[in-house]
Amino acid sequence: MRVWLPRYRRIAGLLGLNMEADWEATLRLARLVEGKAVKPLEAAERVSGRTVFVFGAGPSLEADLERLSRSSLLGRGVPIAADGATSALLAFKTVPSLVVSDLDGRITDLLRAEKLGALMVVHGHGDNIERLNALLPRFRRVLATTQVKPVRGLVYNFGGFTDGDRAVFLAEALKARRVVLAGMDLGETVGRFSKPWLKKEAKASQTKKVKLEIARELLGWLAGWAKAEILNLTLKGEDIPGVRRISLKELRSLLKA
Repeated sequence: MRVWLPRYRRIAGLLGLNMEADWEATLRLARLVEGKAVKPLEAAERVSGRTVFVFGAGPSLEADLERLSRSSLLGRGVPIAADGATSALLAFKTVPSLVVSDLDGRITDLLRAEKLGALMVVHGHGDNIERLNALLPRFRRVLATTQVKPVRGLVYNFGGFTDGDRAVFLAEALKARRVVLAGMDLGETVGRFSKPWLKKEAKASQTKKVKLEIARELLGWLAGWAKAEILNLTLKGEDIPGVRRISLKELRSLLKA
């Protein structure tokens, strides 16, 4: 927390975020998960010591899933979906082990993923309090997260800001051996799975561009100190400082080691 909060204060300043509203969302989330809160130790049982695939909802997502599927590598790592990427994974008949979401993905697919065995990691912030109130009661069990002060035993702060980079911070906190990024373009275009109403990829708004640049910066920072090896398999998109791009051939060799 001591390391994360100064970075978050800078992010809040860049985007004009209300940290008091974030705290209000955190308290509301804590109340909503009482009786069904998941502890990090349970989530770690799915991740610790293993190779994890973190799927963002960028324009490369479907191509990356197709490449992994055709090469028979899709089932060789623990799949973690960043919100809307859940829909694409389900279309490829893959159930994410964890879904990292602030509940603005396709809710029917998030609920379906949980029913099929996914563990929901739900994030609270000042802009999604209404969604938390309306949707969180529909989920059975939740690992709750915040970007400000946590609530002991109920809401946790693992670091990270967007669904995609939060998923990577989570994997590191849960002691993944290796994190492989896919669908993490982090550029000026958003993928069609990033929002439920999109039918095709679209140009990112200025605010979204800033958020994606923040995600890129945070992933580069994390790569500098993480114990997990972080690698980027994303077909296109922006390079991430300190995160090496790899090919399917290289990934296959790593998974055999």
